Amino acid sequence: MEAMLDPRILDPREELVSYHDLSDDEIAQIVRLLTAMREWREVEQRLSLQSRSDMRLNETDMRALRFLIAAKNQHQPVTAGALSEHLGISTASTTKLLDRLTAAGHIERAPHPTDRRAITVTITQHTHEQVRESVGRRHARRFEAAARLTPGEREVVIRFLRDLAADDPVAQ
Repeated sequence: MEAMLDPRILDPREELVSYHDLSDDEIAQIVRLLTAMREWREVEQRLSLQSRSDMRLNETDMRALRFLIAAKNQHQPVTAGALSEHLGISTASTTKLLDRLTAAGHIERAPHPTDRRAITVTITQHTHEQVRESVGRRHARRFEAAARLTPGEREVVIRFLRDLAADDPVAQ
């Protein structure tokens, strides 16, 4: 499978990747890094899909629940408008999302504590626990892996990942 990431195989004429000044050992190490990234991405995607499937949620639903958990942990009330802004979706889509999550028992709506015109949205305790068990445990493992790195190693990883993100035309 590593061959599928080796530029000597994928790009033998170096039309896309310049690797002529790298040794075979350096290329092999880079391929191992890319393979490890692919393996991590595949595991993350599988676990994310499994969590969403178990809870019968789509990606936007799960993003909304994570936002509600963060707000709850910070004792911040969340309105439909704040959720809409965070998710980058229309108010109509937010209403559909809230109706769906309410019907499934994932969230509750209540009057805003200080603005009588507004409604707040909170995650139910049961759903909070479900998300914590799936998403929270994965995040804890990632945090622990990052904590095992030295400060200098973390800076290298940060630079590497930001370089990758900067090259993504979709993210720009």
